[in-house]
Amino acid sequence: MMTTLSVGDALAWIVRFAGAAEDQFDALTDLDRLVGDGDFGMNLRSGLRSAMRRIDQDPPSDPGGAFARVSDAFLDTGGTSGPLLGLWFGGIGTVVGNSVTATDFADALNEATAAVQRLGNAQVGHKTMVDAMVPAADALSDSAATGATVFAALDAAADAAQRGAESTRSMLARRGRATYVGEHARGVEDPGAAAIAMFFAAAQQEGDPS
Repeated sequence: MMTTLSVGDALAWIVRFAGAAEDQFDALTDLDRLVGDGDFGMNLRSGLRSAMRRIDQDPPSDPGGAFARVSDAFLDTGGTSGPLLGLWFGGIGTVVGNSVTATDFADALNEATAAVQRLGNAQVGHKTMVDAMVPAADALSDSAATGATVFAALDAAADAAQRGAESTRSMLARRGRATYVGEHARGVEDPGAAAIAMFFAAAQQEGDPS
């Protein structure tokens, strides 16, 4: 059972996330057409394709470097979500060392999520990606505090992020483009929150026992 996150683990995680973005492109695009301008699926896919190219061209030597490549890619991606995801992954990319513990990751994730909240002025309940980010960060921190492995903590974060994303269906948007459609956004899951849930779901390695 692996207790820490290596660069190989981080890269495999990003590959799985990129694959999920390809698979869910149509679904995310459809969600964003209902609550936004319909470009979220394209921006997410484009950002992750760029991240994979950056990783291939300049392979990172540690987990922080892997997430920093993702950050750089999203910062160069258009749309409202690009800068927010770039900031978030940049915060995650501050983890130091070749073997990242659950506590290390929780600290970086908390800082990254707080930075997104400051930039977007968003809180839980506003129907944004923050509705998945904050529960995930809280769950990961709680799990890390018990001495859990990084993969067990990320599994808890994935469950919390999924619940957070699903909770956005009943919300009236208070931030972002979904505010323009008002009540028409009720019943629709926020695509940004769905993507964050997708990211954490991709963390769990197939067959990992933790």
